[in-house]
Amino acid sequence: MSVLTLSPHNWFSWNFSLFDGEERPLAEVNLSSWRERGTLMVEGVEYDVYRESPLGDFLLQRSGSVLARAEKPSMFLRSFIIKYQQKSYTLRAESAFRRAFVLLDGEHEIGSIVPKGVFTRNSVATLPDEWPLPIQSFAIWLTIVHWRRDASSGSG
Repeated sequence: MSVLTLSPHNWFSWNFSLFDGEERPLAEVNLSSWRERGTLMVEGVEYDVYRESPLGDFLLQRSGSVLARAEKPSMFLRSFIIKYQQKSYTLRAESAFRRAFVLLDGEHEIGSIVPKGVFTRNSVATLPDEWPLPIQSFAIWLTIVHWRRDASSGSG
């Protein structure tokens, strides 16, 4: 498993830096202030992340090629179905009352993204080694999108 540390750029920012266990910077996750879009800067390579349409899929793309997509099965549930390499995974909130998200392959938990405390957005992501860093960063971006939604609605 890959263990990544997420650290917001500042107190009010929804942009995060991702570090490995030795605190070496690996990636940047940036959310646009307009709509559900952003960029991932992974080891010097930029990727676009965005929602196709107001009710469409979320995409991870580089140079016009879609690398992964995520479907939101219900607007009422905090979950996504991530499709990567012709396989589907579920990224969902651990519970209705926590900000932690878990990654499932079928019914088996294969990862998580968990805040370090109640009053912080500093977090730890434990994700499959088989997933390249851009795909891991995409799952983290999806989680941050939900955290920002929850904060905006007052439920987070």
